[in-house]
Formats: sequence, C-alpha cells, structure tokens
Amino acid sequence: MLRILFVTSSLEHGGAERHTVTLLNRLCEHGHDVHLAYIKARGAQLERLRLPPTGSVRCLHAHRHLDTAAVAALARAIETLAPTVIVAANEYALLYATLARWRARSKSSLVVTWHALRAFGAKEWLKLAICRPLFWAAHCAVFVCEAQRRRWRPRALFARCNEVIFNGVDIDAFADRTTLTERAGLRRKLKFADTDYVIAMTAGLRPEKNHVQLVDAVALLRARGIPACALMIGDGEMRGAIEARARALGILRHVSITGFEPDVRPFVAAADVAVLCSFTEALSLAALEAMALGKPVVHSAVGGAAEIIGPGSTGFLFPVGDTQALVDKLAVLADGPLRRAMGQRARAAVVKSFSEGAMVDAYERLLFKLATPPSSVPLDLRVPAE
Repeated sequence: MLRILFVTSSLEHGGAERHTVTLLNRLCEHGHDVHLAYIKARGAQLERLRLPPTGSVRCLHAHRHLDTAAVAALARAIETLAPTVIVAANEYALLYATLARWRARSKSSLVVTWHALRAFGAKEWLKLAICRPLFWAAHCAVFVCEAQRRRWRPRALFARCNEVIFNGVDIDAFADRTTLTERAGLRRKLKFADTDYVIAMTAGLRPEKNHVQLVDAVALLRARGIPACALMIGDGEMRGAIEARARALGILRHVSITGFEPDVRPFVAAADVAVLCSFTEALSLAALEAMALGKPVVHSAVGGAAEIIGPGSTGFLFPVGDTQALVDKLAVLADGPLRRAMGQRARAAVVKSFSEGAMVDAYERLLFKLATPPSSVPLDLRVPAE
C-alpha cells in the first residue's frame, strides 16, 4: 500500500483538477492511503471526492500567490502524514509541494503532473522560468501525451525521469445509453429539430478554446444548405462575444449555450458530432469523452490530437485557425451513416487505448516504482525523438 498526498491549486472545474480527483478516487479503490491538499479555497469539486474515513482533505487557504502560512500548513501535513509520494498537479502546486517538502525535511518522492502545452505572454513564461528548477528537482514529471513531452523538453522543462501517461475516460460511465425518446426530448428542449446537424463543443468559454470559429463554421455550413447547429456545453468570459458573432451572422437561434453542466453526457449524446477548435490543448479529455459516447471528433491539429484521433477513421484533424478546413471536415460528417460508423470506431479506440482503468494502472505502477529511495531514481536527460 502507498500513502499518497495529492496537491492541487484548487478544486475548480478545470481539467487538471478533474484529473486529480479521478486519480485520487480510483487509487483509493485500489486500497491506497490517499490524502489531498488544495491551495486556494475554491472547492467546486469537493462533492466528487470519494475518500474513505482514513483519507483526509484540507484547504491551505492561501491569500496570495506565495503564502508562507499556507506553505507551513502543507509542511505540517507532510510531517504528520509522512506520505510515500507527493503528487502535484501543475507548476503552482509543485511550487508549494517543493517548498513544504523541504521545510518538513521529507524524503517523499515528488511527482508533478503537467497538463499545459503552451505558455501565453511574458507573465506565463516568467512563471515557468522560475519553476524550471522545481521540475529539475522533482523525481518524475508526467506528461499527458508525447507531443507535449517533445514540446517542453527543448524548453528545459523536465524532471529526473519523465513519463507519458494518457488521460483516460470511464468507459462504463461514458457509454451512450440514451434512448431515442430521451435524445429527441433533449434536442427539442434545446430547440433543435430532428433533422438538424448538431455539433457539440464541450469546453469553458475561454479565448484559447476558440468557440467563435465554430460559430463561423456553422454559418458557412448553413450557407451550403447543411442544417448545422452549434451546441456549446460550458460557460465563461467569452459568452458575450460568441453570442455577438452569432447575432451578427444571423444564426443566433442556431447556437445554443447550455452554461456549466456538471454532467455533460446527455448533451454530447444528443449531438451528432463533436468539435474542438482550441488554439492550445495538450490532450483533450472532452474529445475522449465524446469519442467514448460514440461521436466522431473534429479537432484542431494541436498537442496530442493526432495521438487520439485517426483521421478518416474516428474523426478528422484540421490546421489551427483554418475555418474552411474545419467546415470541409464537418460537411463530410453531415452524412449520417458515415458519422455513425466513425463514431463506433471512436468508441472502440477509447476502450482499447484510453480507458480510465489503464490510466490509473499506469500511475499506480509509476508510484510504486518511485516508492523506492529517491536516490535510486536516475536523472533522465534523453531527448525524445521527433
């Protein structure tokens, strides 16, 4: 049995936080002694935690970017729990975990899970420059796809050893059991006709997700005579801009924004295809979830998209920002029998290679390996082949 302390920046509805909670819950099911500390008091995912009575969760209540009181609280937790391994999600949690581990004089192995593909702006690059030595000191960095590891290695972001573990989906939970009546009822509620070609996009309405491109694509598809509609599952700062673009193009009634939904499955199941237009994406959990639900995915060719989507088999890739290419791929999938066949292959691909169970097993093997004395973990300076 391992004693594992997870550290996250918060418990908001972000991809890294969702990944941490899923991994934590599943490792508890495997019989490990699991604990969680989150730095800032944003706990929207607390209800998802499935810790046994022996587990613990604590908020460090940091009130500034580097809060020494919060570091001290984490150090006390490390001293009390004496974890075998500390797992930090992204660079902010790694900062706190590193400082607290040093303060507690702990010999726990330190792992960082890294979910970013790019850094935007001088501020982000400065933060990474400061955090590089923290990565170098960590015993292992886990990347979510090969493309991400290849991108960051030449930029000096690596640890003593470096692994790729793909994100995984609960293939039982994300099996489409929606009846035709349920699907038709939800489409009517969303004001879609049975004959509409509904394109789903599950993502927070943030600039890097590029929802406006989907609005443009729907307008161009409708100009071709294809009854396309957009179903945007999420909410965020770009909502006004998205609605303004749809209104300007005269298609506002063909664009539905659900707002935040804790369970996206009925909405994705009600759609015909799924799309991701992101400017940056490491490995999209939303894409994998849509594929598990039997939807072909059209994805911007960024990050690990090519590692999960077989073009022409389970979906399509298109150059980032190329709206015409996006429209062309979506037009192909307007053919019902074709997209249903591709959707079946998409589901099969996730079951074979991207299940949550396979992801958890890979982490468990890694954490057992790191449970050996830290000095025995070699420094890995190899540069992955392009």
